[in-house]
Formats: sequence, C-alpha cells, structure tokens
Amino acid sequence: MKGKQVLLTGGTGGLGLGVTPAVLAQGAEVTIPYRSPKDVERLKGILSPADIARIKFIPANLEDEASVDKLISRMIRVDVLIHLVGGFSMGKTHEYSFYDWKRELELNLNTTFLACKYSLKSMLENGYGRIVTVGSRAGVEPAGQLAAYSAAKAGVISLTKAIADETKGTNITANTVLPGIIDTPSNREAMGADNAYKWVKPESIAEVICFLASEAAKDIRGAAVPVYGNV
Repeated sequence: MKGKQVLLTGGTGGLGLGVTPAVLAQGAEVTIPYRSPKDVERLKGILSPADIARIKFIPANLEDEASVDKLISRMIRVDVLIHLVGGFSMGKTHEYSFYDWKRELELNLNTTFLACKYSLKSMLENGYGRIVTVGSRAGVEPAGQLAAYSAAKAGVISLTKAIADETKGTNITANTVLPGIIDTPSNREAMGADNAYKWVKPESIAEVICFLASEAAKDIRGAAVPVYGNV
C-alpha cells in the first residue's frame, strides 16, 4: 500500500488500534474520520511522530450521507477503503426495542453502504480500488440474543459481495473479513476476560485486512474470510 490513499474508518476504535499501525507500516497515506477527539489522542499515543504525520484526521458523521460525501471530497482520491466502524448490543428478540434494532442497522450496515458508495465513485474514476469491510462470524452463524447484530452483519457481507460482482472486469475488489470475538478492552468489559485468550487479536485481523487491501490481492473478490481466533 505504499503511497496509496487509504480511508480508514473506525481507525481510532478498539479494532483500529490494531489495524491503523499495520496500515501505516505498509507505507500508506491515511485519512481517519473521527467523532471523539479523546479517541484521536488515544491513537496518537501508540504511534510515532512520523506515522502521525501521514494521517489526516477529519471530523465526520458516517451515519450522515452529506458528511460522508464531504469527507471523501476532501481526499485526493480513495485507493483503499477499510471500513471498521460497527458495534453490537444484545437482547432477546421479543424484548428487543425497535429503536435498538434500527440503531444496529444504522451503525453496522448503513455506515458501510455510505462509505462504500462514495469511495467506489472515486475508485471508478481512477480505475483502481480495494474495499475491505468488517462482517462478523455472527453474520454467517447467527446467535441467540444477537438477532439485530447478526442481521446487520449479514447485510454487510451481502453488500460487499454485490459490490464485488458489480466491479468485475475492473481493478477494483471488495472483500470482507469475519472476526470472531475481538479481544478489545470494551469486549472484555462487556463479556468478561476469562476466555479472552481464545479471542482473536486485532493485530491478527489487521494482517488479513492489509493483505486484502494490497495490490497482491487483485484476484480475490467477494470473499468472506473467517478470522475466528482459537475457538
């Protein structure tokens, strides 16, 4: 990815703390949208000054179409989109609120659609692109009390495969990774740390993402790559 213009959403989050250093290590020029300045400072705390100099931090709301359009218009171009934004909440279906259902779709699926839509426009104009989205094991193996999250991530997988089909015959690819439970502080807090040694490390997911985002992955499109960890 040396010299490539990379849009890395969620780069300041728990998964992003593992993915962002790996993308920078590939020599990329990175744009990271953010909502919380505190999260930006946390990320900067693990990076070298030289790496920080290759990141453009732009405030943006990825749930708002106009904001996403403006974000991408500020980039020179988008060679690579790595979309990490997402989240989950649990609850039995008959007790789950419609508000929370819509929130899961908004956060996981709608942000993916908007990021892909506007990145893809840039990629088609320039004749090159790599799109890597983050699905979930739950998207292909739905679990009880995760109906909304499972449905949203299944949508992310389907959306990514559809884009891969639309871009056949071009130098644009679209693939998704399917993490199991990611070993992040927030997941340890929500789910307990007893079995965290079995979970997948952000750095392991980052290695897969970086390969799919590279020029070497030109013949891989529409893949859903499981990265489940030791479970």
